[in-house]
Amino acid sequence: MKKILIVEGNLREENQSFSTAGIQTHTESLKDSLAFFTDKLETHVVNPSSDKNIDKNINALESYDGLIWGGSSLNIYNNTPEIIRQIEFMKECQKKIKKILAICWGMQVAVTAAGGEVKKCTKGSHKGIALDIEINSNGLNHPLYKNKNKKFNTPAFNFDEVVTMPENSTLLASNSINNVQGINFTAGDCNIWGLQYHPEITYNKMINLIIFRKERLLEKGAFKDQTEIDSHIEHIEKDNKKLDKISRMRELENWLDYLNLE
Repeated sequence: MKKILIVEGNLREENQSFSTAGIQTHTESLKDSLAFFTDKLETHVVNPSSDKNIDKNINALESYDGLIWGGSSLNIYNNTPEIIRQIEFMKECQKKIKKILAICWGMQVAVTAAGGEVKKCTKGSHKGIALDIEINSNGLNHPLYKNKNKKFNTPAFNFDEVVTMPENSTLLASNSINNVQGINFTAGDCNIWGLQYHPEITYNKMINLIIFRKERLLEKGAFKDQTEIDSHIEHIEKDNKKLDKISRMRELENWLDYLNLE
């Protein structure tokens, strides 16, 4: 049985607000998605921003076969103490764990810890859905995208993007909004597969997040009014009818196969 560490990227207060609204935390969504593929995982969860004694986990990191670091509503360039704690913990993980799947915020933390750079998106944002992600020639030959359609839509929620990849990086997939949608890079002996989108989260949850964050999204100009929100949700619902569960989660399945190689 493989042992993996799951890192929760959201602050505890954000997760409490999710639960109050009846929305799964990102860790809960991830656990459900993992359980779809296997019941042969031992999983532990940490929250570097909110766990008071996170440093006590560092010595145990070498005992894990892999790590999955999930999403968050944080913006890495704000450089708050909570964000700094996550970056520093990621640096330790990259020293001691050999296989990391970094999803959305997790990818941004992993890239930053390895010397890359993340900034606010200049070409737009993804609000529940990312359209027309295309796998390049490197990606088509990478195990991350085995059996994945060359071009696809997927659940996604991000306003920031990787603008500088770390050394030893290979770009695997892009779309018109984010050049870096899929990436593979190494940090020492650690092999990181990074995704800017969310194969582990359903469109239904993304719609619930839009509703949950409605006031926030209107304030930041992501939508101009309720009519635009309703239209966008309708668009996601239509795409949801076309996307089957296994195709959506193919990257997660492929990482689990990679985890079990040794």
